[in-house]
Amino acid sequence: MTALKQANRPSASGETGAREAEAHDFFALLKPRVMSLVIFTAFVGLIAAPGTMNPVLAATAILLIAIGAGASGALNMWYDADIDAIMDRTAGRPIPAGRMGPETALGFGMVLSVASVVLLGLAVNITSAVLLALTIFFYVVVYTMWLKRRTPQNIVIGGAAGAFPPVIGWAAATDTVSLESLVLFGIIFLWTPAHFWALSLFISKDYARVGVPMLPLVAGEDETRRQILLYALLTAAIAVAPWGMGFAGAVYGAVSILFGLVLVALAVQVWRKVEKADRKLFAFSILYLFTIFAVLAGEKIVSRMLA
Repeated sequence: MTALKQANRPSASGETGAREAEAHDFFALLKPRVMSLVIFTAFVGLIAAPGTMNPVLAATAILLIAIGAGASGALNMWYDADIDAIMDRTAGRPIPAGRMGPETALGFGMVLSVASVVLLGLAVNITSAVLLALTIFFYVVVYTMWLKRRTPQNIVIGGAAGAFPPVIGWAAATDTVSLESLVLFGIIFLWTPAHFWALSLFISKDYARVGVPMLPLVAGEDETRRQILLYALLTAAIAVAPWGMGFAGAVYGAVSILFGLVLVALAVQVWRKVEKADRKLFAFSILYLFTIFAVLAGEKIVSRMLA
């Protein structure tokens, strides 16, 4: 708990870290990089859904989903402030850096959580609101509080939270959860382990210092590389499903196959221990997910414009 005490340490002016918090600190709590992925995949889920949605309601839905994702990030930073203070890549976050007290982050996250869920239910529909509430709960309680510090499968199981946004977007547009939306869920769910385990291979010392049992530390790097290849193969396979099921077109089919082959090829390099292949796979995996979802959304938009 030393980090939490440091987060409230007095400044040179005698004010506490919580009083020093500025707008950019609150924005940092929202994990904007993660939020941007949530906004994007939720938007794709909404666009890929059948039918049309009022543009104002659609924008409202995406905004509230983004706020819910930000709330999850704030609560994650509140709970993980102790280990964030030790890890190099997270030590500059508002709480461990002493710019904000943990109680401020907790309150901020709770208010945003409740507000986003309630407003989504009132403005859009109950189905999407329930899914958003489930996503926040899963990320904060199941992943952050329960799995992250206890099992090397934390990323696999906890990855469900990051896979829900397209399902929420789909539900916002249709008030239902369909097989197609679950396929979009499956793409992100299976993509997550290879993406994060590639990262963990080159920052494993950070995780070792705080005792987070990431797979390279528990099962070893060889097993991690094998698992990365397995999940890359599964991701490439399921990513073709939207085309095979008929809710994505030929352009998506071609792109998903091509990018899937590249993803698997990089995973093979990681498995074969090619120098810096883990960094290349981590970087490409971001481009991979963005590209296939962007093509799916682009196809839907163009087809509706031509209809």
